[in-house]
Amino acid sequence: VQLQASGGGLVQPGGSLRLSCAASGSIFSISDMGWYRQAPGTQRELVAAITSGSIANYARSMKGRFTISRDNAKNTVYLQMGSLKSEDTAVYYCNANLMETWYGHYKNYWGQGTQVTVSS
Repeated sequence: VQLQASGGGLVQPGGSLRLSCAASGSIFSISDMGWYRQAPGTQRELVAAITSGSIANYARSMKGRFTISRDNAKNTVYLQMGSLKSEDTAVYYCNANLMETWYGHYKNYWGQGTQVTVSS
C-alpha cells in the first residue's frame, strides 16, 4: 500500500493551492483520511481529517480557509487551501486508516509528504 501526495509548491501569500493524495495497492476499505503538516522545528500537527462518509474536521487555525474532501472511488483525499499565510509553510503529509483485505484490520499509513512554501 502506498499513499502518493502531490500538489505542493511555492505560492504567494493570499494564494491558493490544492493537494491530492492517492492510495494505491491492495486496499479493501479506507476509513478516515487526513492531512497533517510539519514545519521545521515543530511537531507534526493535524490540519484536517475526513471520515468515509465525508464528515470533516479541521484544526482551528485552518477552518474557513482549508477544505478537505475525498473521492472514495479513486481512494483519494484532497486539501484545497486558500488565503495562505507564511505560517502555513510546511511539509504536508497525508494519512489514512485502511484495511488491505476483508479479513484484516485497519492500519495507519502515511504518505511521503509534499512541501508547501508560502512566500512573496
